[in-house]
Amino acid sequence: MTKTAAFLTSSLLGLLLASAASANEATAPAKPDLVKGQATATQICAACHTADGTRGSPANPILQGQHAQYLVKQLTEFKSGQRRNAVMQGMAATLTDEDMKNVAAFYASKQAKPGFAKNAGLVTLGERIYRGGIADRQIPACAACHSPNGAGMPAQYPRLAGQHSDYTELQMNAFRSGTRANSLQMNGVAAKMNDREIKAVSDYIAGLR
Repeated sequence: MTKTAAFLTSSLLGLLLASAASANEATAPAKPDLVKGQATATQICAACHTADGTRGSPANPILQGQHAQYLVKQLTEFKSGQRRNAVMQGMAATLTDEDMKNVAAFYASKQAKPGFAKNAGLVTLGERIYRGGIADRQIPACAACHSPNGAGMPAQYPRLAGQHSDYTELQMNAFRSGTRANSLQMNGVAAKMNDREIKAVSDYIAGLR
């Protein structure tokens, strides 16, 4: 190969690689904008969830430290009506996909503060269910999906550690009754549990860290 041909080949290869890199950059999803996410949180979410998603009303979930993918999934399902809640459906309806990703990333970037159990008499039962399930009714251990320390798994399973017991209990009852129907797995688990068991595991989760 002549020097001229080698130069042309090298130049052409360089152009192809540069074009491929540019194409990859163009198709790569944009990174969430935490500043915009904070603005959305302040303007839309703060009234119920506080400005940074920390420990607000026990009836509302703590969003601080929650997985961004899980939050986007829930907002998307509120918007579509797959998960029903009149307040959240109205709020989610105003958000674009980009808004959801930004605000979810903002909450996920915050360090979740620890919580605590309130009912000492139920802690042992709650721990037993969380870590070992209830074998005779084929109720799996919560830790199998949400991890032993309650950290959960992005997108699939939410972080539970430190969550308000009131909120967790409310959601477990909603899964059991079928009024929350965006997780068939949780519908099946909650359907086999009684009030005391739901209260116990919800309270245990509140103190998990």
